[in-house]
Amino acid sequence: MLLRIRVALPDRPGSLGQVARTLGVAGADIVQVVVLERAGGRAVDDFTVVWPSGASVRRLLAGLGAMPGVRVDGVWQAIGAPVHGGNDAELLAQIVVNPLDGLGTLVDAVPTLLAAEWAAVLVVPADWAVRNGSGTEGLTALSASIGRAEPAVAHASWRAPQAPRLPEVTPLRARALTGPDGTRYAVAPFGRAGLVLVVARGGVEMPPEPEPSFGIVTVDAEALPAPVAAAFHATEVDRIAQLVRAAALVLGDQLDLVSAPPVAK
Repeated sequence: MLLRIRVALPDRPGSLGQVARTLGVAGADIVQVVVLERAGGRAVDDFTVVWPSGASVRRLLAGLGAMPGVRVDGVWQAIGAPVHGGNDAELLAQIVVNPLDGLGTLVDAVPTLLAAEWAAVLVVPADWAVRNGSGTEGLTALSASIGRAEPAVAHASWRAPQAPRLPEVTPLRARALTGPDGTRYAVAPFGRAGLVLVVARGGVEMPPEPEPSFGIVTVDAEALPAPVAAAFHATEVDRIAQLVRAAALVLGDQLDLVSAPPVAK
């Protein structure tokens, strides 16, 4: 099982190595480390690790939490190790080559690029924000068939739920959100045709039986809360927004032809 672990730690020599050693002792095989932030004497790092299926993730978190100055901001299951740099350009090149499938290509690629679970492009009616304000707690794709038009899914990645619970997307600007069920979202508007990209990540399913201690736990691991995914970092939101802006420039007027498929009542 591939896990993504976000850790905040002191930004001083040796801290990163201590976290890496703790992960190794617990049985995690590190395949990637990404530094998201360094400021005010603290750093925020994302570790992608191979973790034994069925092993207790709570005990891993307990081992990290026992380290002075270390805080675990989230753990979630990843499809693959997130990629950077030229992969964004490669994705845009694929959209240029085949613009008719551009939005489908985008939503299928973004989850892997950002260690997310699924992505979707929504169609938001022009007057929806005015009618609904910003107080709704969540919508489903099925709401498109009830009474009046609501935001609905036009394209979704292969891992997206059949009728995903969608976050509140107004005001239409790039930002991170947390749903009522704890799902983490990042949203970014295309700037035309009422289209919005939604990227989502969830937590980790816990094994039914606790695993024996690895010898590094100094607190009651089973008393810890279930792992939850980390919120999308500002750098991740910026990356999503840049991809959406670039895709909008490539696809141009073609975006005006996008509509959500009808939903059966």
